[in-house]
Amino acid sequence: MTTAPTEIPDSALPDPAGQAFSALPLPPAVLENLTRLGYLTMTPIQAASLPLTLAGHDLIAQAKTGSGKTAAFALPLLANLNPRRFAPQALVLCPTRELADQVTQETRRLARAEDNIKILSLVGGSTMRPQMASLEHGAHIVVGTPGRILDHLQRGSLDLSALNTLVFDEADRMLDMGFLDDMVFVAKQCPKKRQTLMFSATFPEGVEQLARQFMRQPKEVRLAERHEADKIRQRFYEVAKEERLDAVARLLDHYRPVSTLAFCNTRQQCRDLLKVLRERGFHALALHGELEQRERDQVLIQFANRSCSVLVATDVAARGLDIANLEAVINVDVTPDPEVYVHRIGRTGRADQDGWALSLASANQMRRVDDIAKSLGVPVEWHTLDELDPGAGRPLLPPMATLQILGGRKDKFRPGDVLGALTGAAGFKADQVGKITVTEFNTYVAVARQIAQEAQRRLAAGTIKGKSVKVRVLEIPGAGDVEPVSRANASLRRKPGA
Repeated sequence: MTTAPTEIPDSALPDPAGQAFSALPLPPAVLENLTRLGYLTMTPIQAASLPLTLAGHDLIAQAKTGSGKTAAFALPLLANLNPRRFAPQALVLCPTRELADQVTQETRRLARAEDNIKILSLVGGSTMRPQMASLEHGAHIVVGTPGRILDHLQRGSLDLSALNTLVFDEADRMLDMGFLDDMVFVAKQCPKKRQTLMFSATFPEGVEQLARQFMRQPKEVRLAERHEADKIRQRFYEVAKEERLDAVARLLDHYRPVSTLAFCNTRQQCRDLLKVLRERGFHALALHGELEQRERDQVLIQFANRSCSVLVATDVAARGLDIANLEAVINVDVTPDPEVYVHRIGRTGRADQDGWALSLASANQMRRVDDIAKSLGVPVEWHTLDELDPGAGRPLLPPMATLQILGGRKDKFRPGDVLGALTGAAGFKADQVGKITVTEFNTYVAVARQIAQEAQRRLAAGTIKGKSVKVRVLEIPGAGDVEPVSRANASLRRKPGA
């Protein structure tokens, strides 16, 4: 039976300063190996999670790459092993083969305290036969990507009946890449009596869904630094009615957010703003009640995978919309309801991200602004359009482009099949591939904009699951296309506090 997670309050979390691994109930040989490897004091995520996991609790932990999370889950799964039993007793699911390789190497280092611990990596991009042969000789720990683990389970080459620990590493990233169904399938193949550990940088609905379905009274660790109250910087600009739409483009040119949700009060304003933005070369799409479901789904896919810079929407159309890593919200018109304003701007500045909330107000809307200020209990920060940098003619481009592949669930396509095709025969790197969404008849994959045309060509020239496929790059009408926003020129974007 599963229950809702038990959240550990920040005040109850251990102070990581000076916390030594020797404070943990670990064997002397393990502590000696940790010292030899340079593990002297625990990172915050290790100090908060290890006492819980070593005590046998299921755990949901907020942690990102570089936080020390590998040791946070590797030490408890190693503690649960019976070295004399050559059968998979722990499984770690990772979103990419690169991360799986890193986890495999680090877990091997941590396992040196015990002789003959066999750790096997099962990832796409490699042939199945050698992996099947390795499994026949037995392994204590398996680290792999969802698609390849699923392949082995379906072929019967991987037996999880002896498993006692299941780890989801970077769970939100796996969900972003479209692996939810694979994760659910794998979890169902594991014994119900086991320890389940989930590490995730953010907590989208899919993470909570997995926890409810497959975890037993999990403890939850969210570190204090994730809950800062000033992550959303709010600014108001007074505008005349006739300059409102042009002002949106000026805000985008100045702040240069990768992903923006622009709220309009009416459908007609949505249509008018979309026209203005596209004429100015922005990759913009609109979400309103006149769209068919198929069109709506396609718009949301492109925006969620960061191949569309601006989504123009009404409150009704955006109801229930939850987009990760949303850098800015623009209120094209001030809403008369302060609660709606709070709901709008609360879509940015989530998890460990900063966000902008930029609002345009005309002279006759000042009472609405006063109501919002009173409701929030904070003074309004006013700025003028004259302060805005015109962007020096640099187009604002999304970092990704979306490929549409003709073939989906009815063709038994899975995200792992597409990822394998791109990182295998097509020769691209996993970090050039973003979110993968499989629908009934189509598959959508985000790729780095610089490789979009070549990725389309190579996929169309190859096969997926042994089948030739038709592939096209989804274009946004009227949008310009030159060098995209990237890490190299990210300094051009204004950050909250600038």
